[in-house]
Amino acid sequence: MGEAKRRKTALGEQYGKEARFFPWLPITKSQAGKLVDWSNRGAWIGIGFLIASWIIVRFLGPAFGWWQVT
Repeated sequence: MGEAKRRKTALGEQYGKEARFFPWLPITKSQAGKLVDWSNRGAWIGIGFLIASWIIVRFLGPAFGWWQVT
């Protein structure tokens, strides 16, 4: 218990608060991790849409006569 009291007196008002990702940016480390998770998920969703649109244009379009070159 002595170490916790020493840390509390050393940190003062910052004791118990989460560290920031950058000192000048008001984002904590856990918020930065959540941002990375969301952007990663969004990138995979975008890749899925890209593949689906490619399949539609490449295979279904010519099968139904869309984008027919004359």
